[in-house]
Amino acid sequence: MYPGNFVSVSPDKPAIVRPATGESLTYRQLDENSLRFAKYLRSLGLERGDHIALISNNDLRVMEVYWAALRTGLYITVVNWHLTTAEAAYVVNDCGAKVLIASAGAAESIDLAPDAYPGVTHRVVFGSELPGFDDYAQALDRFDTTPLDDQPRGQDMLYSSGTTGRPKGIEPKLPEGQVQDIPDTYTAVFAPMYGFDADTVYLCPAPLYHAAPLRFCGTIQSVGGTVILMDRFDAEEALALIDRYRVTASQWVPTMFVRMLKLPEDVRAKYDVSSMKVAIHAAAPCPPEIKRAMIEWWGPVINEYYASTEGSGATFIDSAQALAHPGSVGRDGAMGRVRICDDTGEELPIGATGTVWWERDERPFEYHNDPQKTEEATHPAHPTWTTSGDIGYLDEDRFLYLTDRAAFTIISGGVNIYPQESENVLTLHPKVYDVAVVGVPNDEMGEEVKAVVQLADGVEPSPEVEQELLDYVRERVSRFKAPRSIDFSDDLPRTPTGKLVKHKLRARYLSPAP
Repeated sequence: MYPGNFVSVSPDKPAIVRPATGESLTYRQLDENSLRFAKYLRSLGLERGDHIALISNNDLRVMEVYWAALRTGLYITVVNWHLTTAEAAYVVNDCGAKVLIASAGAAESIDLAPDAYPGVTHRVVFGSELPGFDDYAQALDRFDTTPLDDQPRGQDMLYSSGTTGRPKGIEPKLPEGQVQDIPDTYTAVFAPMYGFDADTVYLCPAPLYHAAPLRFCGTIQSVGGTVILMDRFDAEEALALIDRYRVTASQWVPTMFVRMLKLPEDVRAKYDVSSMKVAIHAAAPCPPEIKRAMIEWWGPVINEYYASTEGSGATFIDSAQALAHPGSVGRDGAMGRVRICDDTGEELPIGATGTVWWERDERPFEYHNDPQKTEEATHPAHPTWTTSGDIGYLDEDRFLYLTDRAAFTIISGGVNIYPQESENVLTLHPKVYDVAVVGVPNDEMGEEVKAVVQLADGVEPSPEVEQELLDYVRERVSRFKAPRSIDFSDDLPRTPTGKLVKHKLRARYLSPAP
């Protein structure tokens, strides 16, 4: 159930490989390094239920820190290193981290001011030096590898941004029991479903600050397999690594499928992908034609699941089911039961569109420091039903179809982008009278971010004004969240009370021109 279980049987087997640098960690090294760092954390006075935060690019030591937390009964929050320093600091401070671990490769998102993280008592860096940070390697060297008598299982606590733009921590309950004895939820569900075991070679092409990549890597190491960790996704490199390492399992977002499919035929044909037994995708809707093309290329190994970081529930769909139910994200029942309800909370019949609620035996999460958000995500009449606000319907076979996403969240390349952050910034610009930010179709990314701006009196639309506004917002929010383009409009659809009717605005980009 954790890497240390495999030291006695396969100590020299690679637990994780980083092809970009040629580095790797054996199961013995992963176990010993995570053990040493666990002892370091305990020496700082951290106890079960305390929090640590990690800001890093895709580095092997991410998994060392991850397992150190999980074998010490701690919560670990892995922070998106593409955030601005202020955005990253908010997450570190909100999660209540007592220790901040950082990679020098993610230094741009780390605030070096002494008072940037008031609750953090110790800062640690690996990969190089940072002012005010202890050296990670030296911290490990202070401790031996004598086994710990007590290893309570810890838990990741990741953040999912809300429609207001403020990220919110999703705080699950800490599991009861020892890390070596009980599996985490991902291992318990996904390992038997997808056949993960000690023979699995898993390609991770995505950042480890996302929930699925981090948890899938942990799952593979929980069953004794090998993780192949890419620094960043590149379509041809991904195919080359599948061929080179005889990869048997992988996890993707649909944008990656699109980019691989767009490679020239002779490039695609260079690489043998026949070792792949299961290719899983999630995080964003996959167009049926893209999924069909991947199945034709890789065979019936394409699998999808629909879930959320909150863990409210999940649906699953394999290749055969996807071809028979194009556009569906899967059948309910494997992890929670789907209930479709109207705006009043009343359950709707099969085929009717409404809010997707998940029925579980108990509510699986709470939003950290935000009981109001927790209640908003909980059904008023059923305290074990929760929702992330997605909209959809069920067919007669209880296959789920999503027709919209929570509060017009934009999903670009599998990444959730919440438009109000950019709206709030642009509203402050003196040349802007009114603004809305929406997701518009993009053939490669699924959606891209567009701002629609009503200019102030006396300001005329021009390419120069567009560039000025784009530069303004990009200086204030992370670049991946900012609009890629701006359209100018004489007015924006609002109700008499001033509420923006965003679905009408978005419909302009979804409907074909007359």
